[in-house]
Amino acid sequence: MQQYDVVVVGKGNAALCAALAARDMGASVCMLEAANVDESGGNSRFAGGVMRFAYSTVEELQQLTEISEDEAKNTDWDSNSVDEFYDDLYRVTAFRTDPNLSEALITKSFPTMVWLRKQGGSFTPNYANQSAIVNGKRKFFGRFPLHLNGGGAGLVDDLTKMAGKKGIAIFYETRAISLIYDGVNVKGVRAKQKGVPVEYGAKAVVLACGGFESNPEWRTRYLGPGWELAKVRGTRHNLGEGLKMALEIGACPYGNWSGRHAVSWERHAPEFGIVEKSHDPYRHSYPYSIMINAEGKRFVNEGADFYNYTYAKYGAEVLKQTGQYAYQVFDAKSKALLKKEYSGREVTKFSGNTLEELAAKMEGVDPQQFLKTVREYNAAVQTKVEYNHAIRDGRGTLGIEPPKSNWAHVLDTPPFEAYGVTCGITFTFGGLRINHETGQVLDLGYDPIPGLYAAGEMVGGIFYFNYPAGTGLVSGCVFGKIAGEGAGAAVTR
Repeated sequence: MQQYDVVVVGKGNAALCAALAARDMGASVCMLEAANVDESGGNSRFAGGVMRFAYSTVEELQQLTEISEDEAKNTDWDSNSVDEFYDDLYRVTAFRTDPNLSEALITKSFPTMVWLRKQGGSFTPNYANQSAIVNGKRKFFGRFPLHLNGGGAGLVDDLTKMAGKKGIAIFYETRAISLIYDGVNVKGVRAKQKGVPVEYGAKAVVLACGGFESNPEWRTRYLGPGWELAKVRGTRHNLGEGLKMALEIGACPYGNWSGRHAVSWERHAPEFGIVEKSHDPYRHSYPYSIMINAEGKRFVNEGADFYNYTYAKYGAEVLKQTGQYAYQVFDAKSKALLKKEYSGREVTKFSGNTLEELAAKMEGVDPQQFLKTVREYNAAVQTKVEYNHAIRDGRGTLGIEPPKSNWAHVLDTPPFEAYGVTCGITFTFGGLRINHETGQVLDLGYDPIPGLYAAGEMVGGIFYFNYPAGTGLVSGCVFGKIAGEGAGAAVTR
């Protein structure tokens, strides 16, 4: 048995933050990664890299990245104050988010970003995706003006390099199977390394190996019938094993176990994500579209809010439709607003110079009902309200269900385009109950389990029903650091 002070299960963003934090406390640390080197990094490798943290001024942003004085003065950098962060998180989770966990997430988010930069994380302004020129001035919107260089994959690479410099051992193709537990204390992990049983002794174990989104049996069990048909946006390795091994020794389940982050995704994308093409299947420009199902009808309020606040739940709405697919329909006026993924090579797309031509081409859609839906929608658009995609412009519809609250265009300018989408699941919301100050896992009586900690997607109680974009990586950093410091303090005390 190999012996370490701290064993971290997983190698995504949360796991790496936990390992680095524990190592900085003086602990010897190893990481167990189920994937091989090329596939390693968990769901973090597939993340776009936007970061939602609390900030109020451009001077705070300048602590994270280089922003010239001209840029600072001539740009509206938006804001995401602590109160604004609370408002957004509580609103999108229907006020169900755990008060202690959300307080830790929000109040520690900016200090953790400063720490992350010292660990090798690299930020840059998110000009391309979260800003626009309004009245001659650059304006950010959506509350995350910075993103990571190289996205989530870049962050994993940067933190992996730092782990190597700090002497953290990483064992690849090593899938954790169960905890070594004497009935009181967790003392290590049993695993299989390339199919061969191995054991790692430890004074503390940090579980940071994701949810169960890649396990179709668990998805059907907890999320409901039909979820076995969803595409998986990220890694194929998140099968719920970390949750299983914790529950087997009496850990307390917590949070929205029937909840999940699920988005509109390329209809014919592969079963699992491909790291090299992780962004290609994104279909996040739907607020400027109308979304049409097989019956030729709209089924969601496409403009309810910025996509940052609705995209994580609208994938589930697509999954509910006949055949688990839908189409996002645009006319030429919105072409310039489409994200670059819409012009990729692997795109399900139909075009027409008339709506009738488009209707005839859209596979699996009732053409007559589609044309009727478009006529009713066009007639309902409040054209006297000024269109402005950089704000919630209130240019909506009247007299139709569902309504469209913002960014409503009359579809009248050819060419018309329809993009086929299905549901892509990102991660699951259910997890374990932890101590928000130490990251220690609690048992069914809410008492701490000595030697066991959790971080990342395995923490239950933060997200319910929905999710504000950019919070996942930040949550992984915050609770990874908390768990790593908690474990490191316990073993070096």
